[in-house]
Amino acid sequence: MNLVIIIWPEEMQFFMGKFTAEQINQLNNDLKTPQEVLKWAIDNLHPKLGMASSFGAEDVAIIDMMMKINPKARIFTLDTGRLNQETYDVMDEIRNKYNINLEVMFPDQNEVEQMVRVNGMNLFYQSMGNRKLCCGIRKVHPLNKMLVTLDGWITGLRNDQTQNRAGSKKIEVDEQHNGMIKINPIIDWSWDQTLDYIKSNNIPYNKLHDKGYPSIGCEPCTRAIKPGEPLRAGRWWWETDLEKECGLHADHGNK
Repeated sequence: MNLVIIIWPEEMQFFMGKFTAEQINQLNNDLKTPQEVLKWAIDNLHPKLGMASSFGAEDVAIIDMMMKINPKARIFTLDTGRLNQETYDVMDEIRNKYNINLEVMFPDQNEVEQMVRVNGMNLFYQSMGNRKLCCGIRKVHPLNKMLVTLDGWITGLRNDQTQNRAGSKKIEVDEQHNGMIKINPIIDWSWDQTLDYIKSNNIPYNKLHDKGYPSIGCEPCTRAIKPGEPLRAGRWWWETDLEKECGLHADHGNK
């Protein structure tokens, strides 16, 4: 079933981060596939809609879907300055394949210099507080700088990644970011579904996935997982907290 929404002037607040719970629930019920979710988002929110991509498996699958809907859909990424070479390689492969005008966000130079001057280059290994400080400066602040210019953003979240993410829906009101719309088109996909889509559509992907990295962040903060480990066990592998996040996404468990 295709959902068609007619926008009347008095209802413009519907698309300005003022969705009601009933409207969100209806959209989540009516839009079944990732492509339907993305088409609705792109049709109604572009150009003030952006895909936040770290160029992992989930993200490149979504980018392929987006480009088939609207080749001018916006993709942005957060270059922390500490990424793997394989990540930069797949960025260029995806950009060239789809002719994307990739928007790259960098951390504030003064913030990084001050952080490193006080805490050292590898501060994240010293404490969780230091790790979250580094994630905040290198990832969260640049993300927020982009999001304040948008009405909606698209993510590659999946429910089976962490218990925290299990509370996410395909379409949400993002209270963490001033009530903007958050789109999670493959939230109900599995890791295997994601890989199958990539293979079936011949999509370039991060070659670290072939080396046991299902989840990829910054180079010093990510390792391959061992057999039987959770998919995100390789992220901040020295920490014992099972629900490891960098601050980009709200904690659904505490709502």
